[in-house]
Amino acid sequence: IRCPVKECDEEILHGKYGQHLSSHKEMKDRELYSHINKGGRPRQHLLSLTRRAQKHRLRELKRQVKAFAEKEEGGDIKAVCMTLFLLALRAKNEHRQADELEAIMQGRGSGLHPAVCLAIRVNTFLSCSQYHKMYRTVKAVTGRQIFQPLHALRTAEKALLPGYHPFEWKPPLKNVSTNTEVGIIDGLSGLTLSIDDYPVDTIAKRFRYDVALVCALKDMEEEILEGLKAKNLDDYLNGPFTVVVKESCDGMGDVSEKHGSGPAVPEKAVRFSFTVMNIAIACGNESKRIFEEVKPNSELCCKPLCLMLA
Repeated sequence: IRCPVKECDEEILHGKYGQHLSSHKEMKDRELYSHINKGGRPRQHLLSLTRRAQKHRLRELKRQVKAFAEKEEGGDIKAVCMTLFLLALRAKNEHRQADELEAIMQGRGSGLHPAVCLAIRVNTFLSCSQYHKMYRTVKAVTGRQIFQPLHALRTAEKALLPGYHPFEWKPPLKNVSTNTEVGIIDGLSGLTLSIDDYPVDTIAKRFRYDVALVCALKDMEEEILEGLKAKNLDDYLNGPFTVVVKESCDGMGDVSEKHGSGPAVPEKAVRFSFTVMNIAIACGNESKRIFEEVKPNSELCCKPLCLMLA
């Protein structure tokens, strides 16, 4: 056979043709020439065959893979085949398909974790209804549930709210209830009213300060550990830590428009919150900072203390 590659034109024996062709690395269409059919029916593509015919054609390869798996991988044929498939996909730069397959192999599915979806919703300032619309559209168009439904996001959100993590103060705090349950209360309870002319009715969801602080620190666990590691302070895992907190209160505007239906009421939503500004650790006589909030005025690092409708 004469080699079809430009500037080669070498004549090769039929038996050695495939071996010669593999030396032309730059040739992309070499598959067109490599399988030579000696008459008879044209060879059908492997994927267009019936399952029985596929088994028949691949029986020799299957036997070799089985022998390899038993010798090297404890008999796990599936892992060997999956890995071969992944390598073939990546070799052809089909990384998206490879990533999806890898996710399915590891039992993750191709969907995003609810906490990741929550982060996307918060960081892109999507309302619940806007997010739900996107979730439905993506599911309908792709046929796969890549984003998680709203109820999964709400469950993930509970881990970020005070009262989720169990903790214990040593020594115990005096005159502080051990109850971390959060109920709907009058947001101004305990305050002496100074506005006699305009009495304000409020309902609020108020969190205990220490419960909120524990939740905030638990949420920042990774940053604290990274800070300790960066300053070679792994021996100081038990503290004592000094936590500097900035308290803030922000009106969230007139919420009467946001109900959808019902009468227009002149309600204001108010959020009392705090931000962890920095965390330091006492090493001997000096104090070393292991965390500092880079965007202290961002609403994304505000931790809720009291959510109130006035």
